[in-house]
Amino acid sequence: MKITQLSRFVAAAEELHFPRAAKTLDIPLAALYSSIEKLEHEVGHSLFTRGHAGTRLTPAGALLLAEAKMRIAAAPAPAAKAAVPAGGKAKASKGKGRAPAVKGQPKPFKKRQGR
Repeated sequence: MKITQLSRFVAAAEELHFPRAAKTLDIPLAALYSSIEKLEHEVGHSLFTRGHAGTRLTPAGALLLAEAKMRIAAAPAPAAKAAVPAGGKAKASKGKGRAPAVKGQPKPFKKRQGR
């Protein structure tokens, strides 16, 4: 089990609402669903029951929630990303491109190609 999968599971288990959990984690909803499905497949049990009354944890999900919190707390902190140096090469433009839009002036029209 990966720490990212466990942290996504913990967020979903605490919210008991997948769209809110995805927004909290700042990830797409599909990514949250797929990581939960992978975790369920790895564990071999369903972790959530989804129905009209809402989302609830199964007994296996409640057991995994306690273990996941312990594993996340025991995991080492992620390494800081190296800062990207400022600057770099400027990209050359290919062709004329569009003229910049100036407030108050009409947009330039593309000339029609002659035959």
